Formats: sequence, structure tokens, C-alpha cells
Amino acid sequence: MEEKDFFVETEVTLPATLHCPSCRQSETYDLRWVQRKKKASLPPHAGEQDRRRFASAKSYSVRRDDMVQCKNMRCRKRFEVSGLQSVAFL
Repeated sequence: MEEKDFFVETEVTLPATLHCPSCRQSETYDLRWVQRKKKASLPPHAGEQDRRRFASAKSYSVRRDDMVQCKNMRCRKRFEVSGLQSVAFL
């Protein structure tokens, strides 16, 4: 079995306050995350090794956006999202 068989995937948008390195202005940006929640039960065709992997699996989120564009009308430069984890356990 693959890892995707253990989880239900949804895409979520969460706000984050970021600072533009060019204009040094802070603003709230909506970042996209892929949320993977562990299924309630294991599929019936799973083997013993799959049962062990399913028991140790945890729900988590992965950040989808790595770059954002500054909201300041004079700046509008793209910058990398830093200071924010790319993977977060739920």
C-alpha cells in the first residue's frame, strides 16, 4: 500500500503575517496548505507491515506556497516565505 491510502487530502487556506524584505512592510497573506488527515480505519486489503505503518502515521499539513507577491502597490516584488514551517503536525 502507498502512503496516500492512509490519508484523506484536502486543501486549506490559512492566514500568515509576513514581512517583505524589499519594502519592509508587514502584511497578512493567505497561504495554501495540503492537509492530510489520517483515515479512521485501515483498508481491508492491508498486510501486517501496512498495519504497523498505519499505526505510526500521524495527521499533518504541508505548505503549498513557497513564494508570495508583496501587497504594497509600489513594491509588488515576489519573495520567499521564510520563518514558517513547511510541514506541521496536527
